[in-house]
Amino acid sequence: MGVGKRSVRVKHLAPFAALLCASTGLSAQDDADASGSDRTPMSASYPQPEPPFSDVFEPFSTSRPDLNVPSSAVDLDAFEPPLEPEESTRNLGTGVASYYGRRFHGRLTANGERFNMNAMTAAHKTLPFGTKVRVINARNGRSVVVRINDRGPFIRGRTIDLSRGAARKLGMISRGHASVKMEIIE
Repeated sequence: MGVGKRSVRVKHLAPFAALLCASTGLSAQDDADASGSDRTPMSASYPQPEPPFSDVFEPFSTSRPDLNVPSSAVDLDAFEPPLEPEESTRNLGTGVASYYGRRFHGRLTANGERFNMNAMTAAHKTLPFGTKVRVINARNGRSVVVRINDRGPFIRGRTIDLSRGAARKLGMISRGHASVKMEIIE
């Protein structure tokens, strides 16, 4: 009974054994033979060595081929890109700047984002949100670029409310306000 099962198993696996023997280079002698005969490798079908690299590829040519380039073509080796235009500014004049910080940190600003007292942002009564403004402290000459993201200031005589981080860079923390010049950066 054991012999019958084994022969069925071997018959069932015979196609796979033949495929395995063909891929490994072994002979496909009677695999169903239970005598334990040694398998011998196929005799004359070893892979041939590849030809040397230099025989397969053409050597690199240093001369440039004639591409029939039109006379209107630009030589990129001699081409100088145009200079970037300097940022243009529009003067907003002078005014008094104040700052706001800890008490408003984390609250929503007028444009819907959270106020970060350390960011370079500011509040202005009429400038559109996202406008970048250079603020220059008239007393010490320090300047900072801020982005308008809120409305204010709501105190008479004040022109712009800076975040605490911007005020620190301008050197106006101790006084609380400063006379400033403002320019819109476009």
